[in-house]
Amino acid sequence: MELIKQDLRPLLRTHLPFLTDPGLQEAIAEQGKLFRFRAGEVILDFGNPVGMLPLVLEGTVRVLREDDEGREILLYYLTGGETCVSSYTCCMRAKRSFFKTIAEEDTLLIGLPVHVADDWMTQYRNWKDFIMQAYEARILDLIDALDSITFLRMDERLLRYLREKSYATGSKTIKATHQQIAQDLNASREAISRLLKRFEKEGKVSLGRNRIELL
Repeated sequence: MELIKQDLRPLLRTHLPFLTDPGLQEAIAEQGKLFRFRAGEVILDFGNPVGMLPLVLEGTVRVLREDDEGREILLYYLTGGETCVSSYTCCMRAKRSFFKTIAEEDTLLIGLPVHVADDWMTQYRNWKDFIMQAYEARILDLIDALDSITFLRMDERLLRYLREKSYATGSKTIKATHQQIAQDLNASREAISRLLKRFEKEGKVSLGRNRIELL
């Protein structure tokens, strides 16, 4: 993690143009801190105190949940212009994190102190709308994830996972190990490897070392 000293106002105009309230922009610029996380770096781990509310400017963040046996499953991705409402919920209830966030690629984000998020809900309609829209988007993501687990075969889930990962990062080249994919899908590495080899024979992907190319 790298803390960057920089005026946030130009970044807000570029990456969060929908936050148009001048008072809100000024409040974020005064209260926020700019952080850069490298690809693969853990932003927030399970059980840790939630020290900030992130506003993603650039990059992609993977959000995961852990079951009682310590197995992880992918919930959704955060990309530029989005925030993690799970962090917001933990902040408001003073609870430790029940999820894990990892930088999927090099990621630039603004971290906001937890105490300001609730105050702004009544101060700035623009902020309230942003948070409510984020909740709606995440609920739809979770419904989509539940549907995938419940109704899709593993090969369908895997192909959907690859396409969603490609969309989130804006690249047809997916940098991930078979083990990482298996963890995200709560599956065995052997099953994922077999399916990827089948996809390669079918002309859907090209496999390389820690790399999958969607065709």
